[in-house]
Amino acid sequence: MRLVIARCSVDYVGRLTAHLPSALRLLIVKADGSVLVHSDGGSYKPLNWMSPPCRLTEQPGLWSVTNKAGETLAITITEVISDTSAELGVDPGLVKDGVEAHLQELLAAQLGRLGDGWRLVRREYPTPIGPVDLMCRDDAGCSVAVEIKRRGEIDGVEQLTRYLDLLNRDPLLAPVHGVFAAQEIRPQARTLAEDRGIRCVTLDYDTMRGIKREGTLF
Repeated sequence: MRLVIARCSVDYVGRLTAHLPSALRLLIVKADGSVLVHSDGGSYKPLNWMSPPCRLTEQPGLWSVTNKAGETLAITITEVISDTSAELGVDPGLVKDGVEAHLQELLAAQLGRLGDGWRLVRREYPTPIGPVDLMCRDDAGCSVAVEIKRRGEIDGVEQLTRYLDLLNRDPLLAPVHGVFAAQEIRPQARTLAEDRGIRCVTLDYDTMRGIKREGTLF
């Protein structure tokens, strides 16, 4: 992991163009090859980034990051405040809580809840930035990545979006569609998911476990 605090401007050229004017920012270069540009605000999300596989070329005052799709991230550096590196080692990965882990197990065994004729390819399907919960094939044979949460928030949609971006670079899988499944999905998360072409599915945990609710008088 390399952390660089520098005054820089950033230009992205790819599916669209974007420009960040010169300011003091944090540049992160990770062992997996990804490059991220952060400000001191805006929560966890970078202002711009390039996901692996990509190549970083450094020249005096200029970082050039390119990927296989021909997209380019040009970082023009006018002042370096600090430049440090550290070896983080192998990460043990995210441990899901009991409900999420059980939801994944149940949905893998009950794919009919997503559609007729679906089949499971693999649970915890690997990507360069972590595993997607379920990789499936729908009744038409298309690849579908399913991300499962107990509570569906915007960050979960962002997580699935990053998985889809990487998975769709594999010609053996593409096109890969996305399903965001949760016990409860917040309206903002649903709106963002639908805007990105991601299907939302609400899961009833008790029903999936075979628990029948008794009727009440009131």
